[in-house]
Amino acid sequence: MNFSITSLDGDLVRRLEPRSSMPAPWLDAIAALAKARIPVGVLVAPVIPGLTDHEIPAILKAASDAGAQWAGKVVLRFPHAVGSLFSAWLNHHVPEKSDRVLNRIRALHGGRLDDARFGTRMRGQGLFAEQILRLFRVSCRRAGLPSDGPELSAVAFRRPAGTQLELGV
Repeated sequence: MNFSITSLDGDLVRRLEPRSSMPAPWLDAIAALAKARIPVGVLVAPVIPGLTDHEIPAILKAASDAGAQWAGKVVLRFPHAVGSLFSAWLNHHVPEKSDRVLNRIRALHGGRLDDARFGTRMRGQGLFAEQILRLFRVSCRRAGLPSDGPELSAVAFRRPAGTQLELGV
């Protein structure tokens, strides 16, 4: 199980994701699951370059301290109309950072706010993607978190009896 944490700044989270829980309850949930020996990890997601990317080390440290056993990250992208909504949000809440954030997102996605191509859409490409990846890797090492979760196994999977899943083609 993974928990996504965008920021540890409660004020920013309240403005960015008004219906989401604050970071402390997510960290408490990680701690409770870890204590119950349930595998749990953290996703720094989405990483918003120029707004939240500097928090990667603190998020990973807090998650590790809470008991997270691995970490991952997802870089922000804007499919469809989300880009214009986020641009308006930036101009309203952090106008002094708006241009920098949007320019970095474009730099990650080949000049656009979105790159739907498999393999790059969640990571980005170019200088800022490399900087975010390096910061993430160093921060994972310092926090003692591998950047991959447990290996999944299908050993216990049992195909249901009967024809329930057959298409009959």
